[in-house]
Amino acid sequence: MRFFAYSGRTLDYIAAHKVGWKNAKHAQQWKNTLTTYAFKVIGDLPPQEIGIEHVLKILKPIWTEKPETASRLRNRIELFLDAAKARNLRAGENPARWRGHFDKLLPPRQKVRAVKHHTAIPWGELPAFVATLEKAQDLSAKALRFTILTACRTSEVLSSTWAEVDLVAGIWTIPASRMKARKEHRVPLSKAALNLLIDLPRLEGNDHLFPGARKGKPLSNMAMLMVLRRMKRNDLTTHGFGSTFRDWASEVTHYPREVCEHALSHTVENAVEAAYRRGDLFEKRRCLMDDWAKYATVVQER
Repeated sequence: MRFFAYSGRTLDYIAAHKVGWKNAKHAQQWKNTLTTYAFKVIGDLPPQEIGIEHVLKILKPIWTEKPETASRLRNRIELFLDAAKARNLRAGENPARWRGHFDKLLPPRQKVRAVKHHTAIPWGELPAFVATLEKAQDLSAKALRFTILTACRTSEVLSSTWAEVDLVAGIWTIPASRMKARKEHRVPLSKAALNLLIDLPRLEGNDHLFPGARKGKPLSNMAMLMVLRRMKRNDLTTHGFGSTFRDWASEVTHYPREVCEHALSHTVENAVEAAYRRGDLFEKRRCLMDDWAKYATVVQER
């Protein structure tokens, strides 16, 4: 049986797993990368005949030019070959596996090209920046201020709804379906963040905190970036404000690392640590976010 007319099984694999993928475009991306790079090398081979030399032939031409694409492609081939083994279509080691195979043949992706970090404003400059931002009263500027005050991601803020917010308790609960880590995230709302929300207009037929021009839709994902451009701050990205928050927390405060990481909804990498950490450190994070809001909204004396 050919591996990718085992491609029928490939499509079965994608169909079976895409319900667990957050991004609806993910399935198409899998098909596209496999069609573009893998099929021409291993498309006519039975699963048991695919070896490390075949996978290397697929990856080597793009490993340095498109390291992220190549890394994802290697992982996808590995998963499909694992599925083939589970169906008794092949035996032995998986030739696409990184550890023990490709880590001996190719440099790590991180060393092929330096990681490009999102440009962030230095934490010492943030209060003056926010003071300037507060002068703009359009909805996009308010969305950016809310993003800064909550240390949340752009997508989490733009897709937020009034149903997720408890103004009395001062809590914004983001459902797992909208979180990168697929886990519900409670955000403690500082007084500044609450006041911002209270002043927001509410549109009939649109439950979003930051409604867009299209009926029932939120602001565009370019809205906050355009605010930065109008402020002549093309050097910044909205995602970078999370880095500013993290730098401030590390250099100015005494909050433990795990509290700061929870505030950014970062996944705990250490499995043992994750197993023992049951709570979300909410009350400690409330104090952290109150301190952050007080710092961010008061222009510091020089």
